Amino acid sequence: MRRLAESDYRFMEVVWKHEPIPSMRLVDRCLEELGWKKSTTFTMLRKMTQKNYVKNTNSIITSLLSRDQVRAAESELFIEQRFGGSLPGFLVSFLGGKTISDEEADELRKLIEEHTKEN
Repeated sequence: MRRLAESDYRFMEVVWKHEPIPSMRLVDRCLEELGWKKSTTFTMLRKMTQKNYVKNTNSIITSLLSRDQVRAAESELFIEQRFGGSLPGFLVSFLGGKTISDEEADELRKLIEEHTKEN
């Protein structure tokens, strides 16, 4: 999956928040939440349908990508591009010399154990 452009991501946020949503209700939501005109929303809907990010069935819009899928792909791409794929390198940079609490350290250990290949 490619990285979503900022406008794509903002549109998807509206869809994820309200799906399944009738297309005219989506127009109202995009006007209220993004300040977009009807034509902008329908242009974006067409574009996102062509990319297979959303489905438009009988004017009911649903996502074909979950928020978690998008976040995971974008995080992976970011770590690959900025840190040569090194998750430890990212974490060291992210912490920037800050300390974490014992509870946060325990939570990280649990996450590592859950996502280790041997498990």
